[in-house]
Amino acid sequence: MNIAQNIVAGLDRILTMELVRVTERAAVAAARLRGRGDEKAADQVAVDAMRQELNRLAIKGTVVIGEGERDEAPMLYIGEEVGTGKGPAVDIALDPLEGTTICAKNLPNALAVIAIAEKGSLLFAPDVYMDKIAIGPGYADGVIDIDAAPADNIASLAKAKGVAVPDITACILDRPRHAKLIDAVRATGAAIRLIGDGDVAGVIHTTDPEETGIDIYLGTGGAPEGVLAAAALRCTGGQMQGRLILDTPEKVARAAKMGISDPKRVYQAKDMARGDVLFAATGVTDGNMLDGVKFGRTFITTHTIVLRSSSRTVREIKARHQDLEKF
Repeated sequence: MNIAQNIVAGLDRILTMELVRVTERAAVAAARLRGRGDEKAADQVAVDAMRQELNRLAIKGTVVIGEGERDEAPMLYIGEEVGTGKGPAVDIALDPLEGTTICAKNLPNALAVIAIAEKGSLLFAPDVYMDKIAIGPGYADGVIDIDAAPADNIASLAKAKGVAVPDITACILDRPRHAKLIDAVRATGAAIRLIGDGDVAGVIHTTDPEETGIDIYLGTGGAPEGVLAAAALRCTGGQMQGRLILDTPEKVARAAKMGISDPKRVYQAKDMARGDVLFAATGVTDGNMLDGVKFGRTFITTHTIVLRSSSRTVREIKARHQDLEKF
């Protein structure tokens, strides 16, 4: 077995189930503050729980997609090193509470999310907007094109799926900047599911349209969330394209410092999350794909998906935790 194979095997053996524990801890911590209206408090407890669990892992981890810059600690900042330092060197993309507003209002689809890949494999993306388009697995390359009109992408997807355009549902963040996009999609006759927050979940929902009712994701959202979503799609075989929105000289300069030389480049999912990727997400609130954390008198239940790109394995884990002290 060569060195590369050793690293991949190590990642699989050590991290597949360990990642589940990381997102479970963050989800349970955040879930205790569901519906309390305090976004910052919910985010902070999720960060603290995720950091604590990450620092138990036998990895040399570097956060490349995190909660902000170094001076914004105690968040899990970009460049922070986590793990015991005794293990494989890995890139980490994370969002301890994806959908802080969702959690604060106890609305659907808040998640605790993490992705891990070999060192140098995840796009080091600045915290700017990214234009995105994504569909799930099972389609030939070229079905979607970020530069095509929404109507053309909807029609192309409907043809590839073998359905009429009105049978397609697009997921779009409910933002004023998307008014023209929403009008264009509705003009085709396709349906739209508007979401208030949580575009990582929005993209992931395209991977299982029969369960979620979402066929395509369109619109602009955070670039860090785009990398996390790309990691999930790499594991399931879905397609995604993204382009950073670098519309000021300051943003172009920031991106250049992070190694991005072409500000107009269109990134495929495989460009944002290369090599072997592990991804895990645990539901904080009930959603289309994952149940939220449930608190019983003597137990806690969690619902997690954990994915691996090299094997296209999708594990769904419903856990009943009776040792409450670990949380």
